[in-house]
Amino acid sequence: MENLLFVNACVRGERSRTLKLARHFLTRYQALHPDTAVTEVDVCAQRLPPQYPEVLDERDALWNAGKLDQPMFAPARQFAGADKIVMAAPFWDLSFPAALKIYLERISVTDITFGYDADGNSIGLCRASKLLYITTRGGYYANTPLDVATVHIQGLGVMYGIPEVQFLDAEGLDDVRNDKQALLAAAMERADALAEVF
Repeated sequence: MENLLFVNACVRGERSRTLKLARHFLTRYQALHPDTAVTEVDVCAQRLPPQYPEVLDERDALWNAGKLDQPMFAPARQFAGADKIVMAAPFWDLSFPAALKIYLERISVTDITFGYDADGNSIGLCRASKLLYITTRGGYYANTPLDVATVHIQGLGVMYGIPEVQFLDAEGLDDVRNDKQALLAAAMERADALAEVF
């Protein structure tokens, strides 16, 4: 059975346009792949603490003692063990919400999601063959220097050893000249097509 991890960083909950797009994709994907088990991680509900000094001290002590089976590393182990990953987060101050950044810092653990070879080169240790990042933007930022989120996620995909990182977005949703519903509907059509090949 395939294990798909859904990382939900949609801070507005069910009112989120990003979450609507993500749930649409997941519904279509599950219809096409009924044997897939989807596990959702709501990073806002998890309330992981930021990597403050005391958190890092605890993390370092556990890691140095080889205790990678401790609960602190559970998010990293879950992420590393997923067959496919879908991440959903709104475009937020040129990137994504802080809750997702905290989660990404928490899962970036040497010897779980990435490591180093004998020559000191970084190698990815994640099992996932694909990662899909879903977002919505009020304006038009894709493929510009202002879209820091895409570069960040692409880089982490390389670091984690995930060979294919894809993106699904809807833009211009806050532009008063646009038909917001039509833009979101078009993105959902793209989501349907992507679910066929993801």
